[in-house]
Amino acid sequence: MAENPGITITGASGRMGQALLKAVMESDRARLVGAVEIAGHPWIGQDVGEALGGQPIGVSVTDDALEAFAVSQAVIDFTAPKATLEFAALAAQARAVHVIGTTGMTDSEISQLEPASRHAVIVRAGNMSLGVNLLTKLTEKVAAALDEDFDIEIIETHHNHKVDAPSGTALMLGEAAALGRNVTLSDVRDSGRDGIASGRKRGDIGFSAIRGGDIVGEHDVLFASSGERIVLRHMATDRGIFVRGAMKAALWGQDKMPGHYTMMDVLGL
Repeated sequence: MAENPGITITGASGRMGQALLKAVMESDRARLVGAVEIAGHPWIGQDVGEALGGQPIGVSVTDDALEAFAVSQAVIDFTAPKATLEFAALAAQARAVHVIGTTGMTDSEISQLEPASRHAVIVRAGNMSLGVNLLTKLTEKVAAALDEDFDIEIIETHHNHKVDAPSGTALMLGEAAALGRNVTLSDVRDSGRDGIASGRKRGDIGFSAIRGGDIVGEHDVLFASSGERIVLRHMATDRGIFVRGAMKAALWGQDKMPGHYTMMDVLGL
């Protein structure tokens, strides 16, 4: 029987990093072979198990991503755009599946993943959950069915430590709405309203971001017209849904040809 694929987690000490470490350690379908943090981090050199407050497991946290990736069949990456671009090149060298949950990437940064995707599998998504990806598909279909008499507003709510806005999921939903209307999101995006404005432009897709407390993630897609409203909603109460999606993507990519995939591909949507 073939050995389970080895997975390395980047940003190991973060919220998602720790959740992913635990998930891989507990999995009967994958092995934890690496954990990466930035140079100078207190976890560097520590055994992962001990860093998490448990028993040693024989895998140490390192700041040498290339060394960790070299023994990996997959890398799961919820870090920052600059780091993700560096990891993409290194994962491609190792021919490891690169699962990217990093948010806040610009169109230019996303395009910079293209060279790596010619050599390895990249699975990138603004949100890894099954529910959100179903919501994305529904948003596209509803937007296609309704004309511009219906204003589209995407309202996203997250914890008070989230640094990017709109969220990656909100932008993913906006892209779906734009696709349904056969327009380009950058041409119709309306966000960051403040002060006295001239009113909403017909056909625009609006974004509103709310930050507070420990909210994991809530996303509403509002279609509002004169006399009626349609609201599509997804509420996340446990980060485990993102962990399970990322793990599913890492395993799904093992027998795929190099390319840039999304969770829609992973879920067969």
